[in-house]
Amino acid sequence: MIWPTPKYKGPERRLQPRWRPQPLRVILGLVGIVAMGYGVGVLYLITQETRLVFQAGRTLGPARPSFPYEQIDVPRSDGARQFAWIMRSAGSDEGTWVLFLHGNAATIASRVNIAHYSELRSLGVNVLAPEYHGFAGLDGVPTEALLAADARAAYDYLRTARQVAPSQIVIYGWSLGSAVAVGLASEVEEAAVILEGAPASLLDINRRRYPLFPIRLLMRNPFNSIQRINRVRSPILFLHSPEDAVIPIAEGRRLYEATRGEKTFVEVRGGHVDATTVDTQRFYGAIRTFLAEHQLIGTDKLDGATPSRARPGTAESSGHRAR
Repeated sequence: MIWPTPKYKGPERRLQPRWRPQPLRVILGLVGIVAMGYGVGVLYLITQETRLVFQAGRTLGPARPSFPYEQIDVPRSDGARQFAWIMRSAGSDEGTWVLFLHGNAATIASRVNIAHYSELRSLGVNVLAPEYHGFAGLDGVPTEALLAADARAAYDYLRTARQVAPSQIVIYGWSLGSAVAVGLASEVEEAAVILEGAPASLLDINRRRYPLFPIRLLMRNPFNSIQRINRVRSPILFLHSPEDAVIPIAEGRRLYEATRGEKTFVEVRGGHVDATTVDTQRFYGAIRTFLAEHQLIGTDKLDGATPSRARPGTAESSGHRAR
């Protein structure tokens, strides 16, 4: 007997309906993945803000000035320990004092800061360099408010313990320290302010750096100097390099333009860190001229330097008289 051959129906998998992707499910899945990644990014920015902004945690390090210095404890009403270095120009407390506020990723013992102290002393000024909490082994997690309190404690130390008049105090800030300096100068009296590599607003810098994230809502330490600079009544010297890749010179110019009082803007070569060594003569020549013009050092320190002051309402200067 011949049995009929069954009709071929293909592989066994053909017996089940073939799976086809559902477009809506695919889209929702992709949206979920993107949302999860975005949430991770937001969480990263929130939890890592302290590290990204302050880059603290370094020990004091072994570097020390080759010239005489004194480490003192800064008295504070909150009882927190804070220390600072005092570096006198001529062995006494007389004369002008520079309150030097360093930047992030550094300590008062960083070599670049020690180089600043040395050159400032050679101009005939005394230097007080306070350390921030969270830096150089001091307890605490750095915040904008805490650095402001550290700077204010150092200023109060000069005023009370050293009996230094406001007319003899220059507040100097470098990089992040310039934002601290603007905050301090907007609240106290001082003879002058020097801002090196100054950001107008760390908030705005980070908004450009992370354009897809709501930085204004996330950032707890905005350092908005541009909102405080108009409360500074003393003359201000801005030093900034066009080669600065950390704080673009446009930030310094923006802060300069927002300044209402007497101001000077000097361009220097060398980027964010090396201007003091690459363009030493122009850099410290500008400081020398600025201090001498405001009778904070003797005119004998000028050595033929050219004044470079821009008065209210005039165009900015770039190392020469305002145009």
